[in-house]
Amino acid sequence: MSPNVLRWSASLFVAAALWELCARAIDNMLFLAPLTAVVLRFGELWASGELQTHIWVSLIEFAGGFLLSAVVGILFGVVMAASISVRGLFDPWVSMLYATPVIALGPLFILWLGIGVPSKIAIVFLTAVFPILINTVTGLTTTDRNLLDVARSLGATPAQIYRKVRLPAALPFIIAGLRLGVARALVGVVVAELFGARAGLGFLILSAAQSFDTAGLFVGVLILAVAGVVSVEALKWLETRLAPWRFQDEEP
Repeated sequence: MSPNVLRWSASLFVAAALWELCARAIDNMLFLAPLTAVVLRFGELWASGELQTHIWVSLIEFAGGFLLSAVVGILFGVVMAASISVRGLFDPWVSMLYATPVIALGPLFILWLGIGVPSKIAIVFLTAVFPILINTVTGLTTTDRNLLDVARSLGATPAQIYRKVRLPAALPFIIAGLRLGVARALVGVVVAELFGARAGLGFLILSAAQSFDTAGLFVGVLILAVAGVVSVEALKWLETRLAPWRFQDEEP
């Protein structure tokens, strides 16, 4: 077993033990449900088939919104990085939309796209796209000048410089943007399901809070947290495959 797995296991065990002990000490299910009660509630929701429905709906919304934001964010980031004129034209709009609270636009998306999945995907997309876009532009516009000069001196064409120098140098920024986008997309799923949703983990959290089902609320929160960890670890693995030189000097 690798040291990282051991560290993960130890930290999870300590966190679970502290959660259980604190909940037992408080002895108020409404305030903080013990982890064992959350696990039992998870089993109840799973056995009834309700939880699978919530997970599937949220997965569709998350996957659709995040994949769309990744494609648009990276492609448009490349375009903005390649042209100062385009960057100057769209920078104010990016800053304005990035600062706009997405929850304020939720009713508008429902008005345009209805209360179904498309409006939820649109909210997730708008929540996640800007960290990806901004990090892509930053990575592509801050390439080491020495690397660019060496490539030009060797006769590389602009297309070769972009493919062989700029994109590899920007890869850590792009992956960082994707990791930020994952976290924001999961938040976007919850925000999207506050408006007219009939299923989903955000809907589960909201309905559990309204019925004072603290254990059920934590079921939804923990599933989203696990989804975030799994997504980020998958992006880390992707980075080790696409940019292995960045991890050669790291200690275990």
